[in-house]
Amino acid sequence: MRREIQNPYALTVSIGLLCAAMLFVASHPAPVAGQGAAAGVTVYEGARLITGDGSAPIENAAFVVSGARITQVGRGGQLQVPAGAARVDLRGKTVIPAIVDTHTHLAVERQALIDQLRRKAYFGVGAALSLGQDTGDVVFQVREEIIPNAARYRTAGRGLTMPEQGRTEAPYWITTVAEGRKAVQELAARKVDIVKIWVDDRNGAYKKLTPDLYGPIIEEAHKNGLRVTAHIFTLEDAKGLLRANLDAFAHGVRDKDIDEEFIAMMKQRPAVVLVPNLPDRGVAVDLGWLREYLPATELATLQAAATDRPAVQQTFGIQARNLAKLNTAGVRIALGTDGNVAWAHHLEMEDMVAAGMTPSQVLVASTRNAAEFLKLTDVGTVAEGKSADFIVLDANPLDDIRNTRRIADVYLRGSKVDRAVLRPR
Repeated sequence: MRREIQNPYALTVSIGLLCAAMLFVASHPAPVAGQGAAAGVTVYEGARLITGDGSAPIENAAFVVSGARITQVGRGGQLQVPAGAARVDLRGKTVIPAIVDTHTHLAVERQALIDQLRRKAYFGVGAALSLGQDTGDVVFQVREEIIPNAARYRTAGRGLTMPEQGRTEAPYWITTVAEGRKAVQELAARKVDIVKIWVDDRNGAYKKLTPDLYGPIIEEAHKNGLRVTAHIFTLEDAKGLLRANLDAFAHGVRDKDIDEEFIAMMKQRPAVVLVPNLPDRGVAVDLGWLREYLPATELATLQAAATDRPAVQQTFGIQARNLAKLNTAGVRIALGTDGNVAWAHHLEMEDMVAAGMTPSQVLVASTRNAAEFLKLTDVGTVAEGKSADFIVLDANPLDDIRNTRRIADVYLRGSKVDRAVLRPR
């Protein structure tokens, strides 16, 4: 889970300050945009609008939000705006849909989970899927809630793997077909959003799920109306999983460059989703954009570690080339970050561009494709009928994908996220 490894400081953010912030939020709910004007109607106008579907941006755009929903989208001056609607001037800004993160590992304790979902929202995430280490009942309770200033939550519950003594015991440890089928049936009863399996020997340290085990698991999941995503490492396992009708990859192939056979297999299965989860690029980067969020000492530690590392660059190179080949082949790609770092999606998006995807392709992968993968039908694009989940940026990410970090405001379900309160300082 490279984002956790690369960003250990994410777990050290001051709990005391966050708790205080949450208490303030509880007693001071974020205002709904346009509340009190024309029955809660607001028109946002003047921005460059990137809708998230890959189409050309709408310059001098306007869109109308009524309550939590977008009711109209078009060019400025061409919409039927209700009399008395509130107006928000976004001239000079760029609007994109809220980001959807399809691979995280979040807390299972209620307050810690809500804190993490709020940190995600601070950085522009509207929905996040926690993938395979979610024990207990709290995660399913939170999934059903709409929490102010927080991203939506989805969960795979407990994933399935062979026994891995010394690692997390959250997943089901499976050694027989009967155990695998029973675990899937329990997950189906909880109505998980997807089934997660691990097919990885952890550099030879453990036995991994074999085709005679993961095949029946996938079969049982499909029988119960569930899809399956897999943590993988090797090209051989990726091919085996495709033959067993896997629905998605939670990582790209990491041991070698993919071959033409694998590319052909993916093209034959256009519904299969790849969440590449790229590793650290191993290059020197400027982390100054985190200055407003991180204490100076933590930022200094991170910045000192952001150096050129040739061995890490080679690891990135394998996965970057694989992503580029599959992207060229038209494989459906969605964003996922692994771990629980609040801003990891911005790093991942930059890495995806470094691997050869265009900023427009990355934005589609991070919004529309990711929402469709999670079966969230009302988010992922800025369009009529969708939830008003969007980010207001100070610069155009089509010019430089790093501009997704230049956030002026985040709106979720028509309400402006109170970023000033959520900011630890």
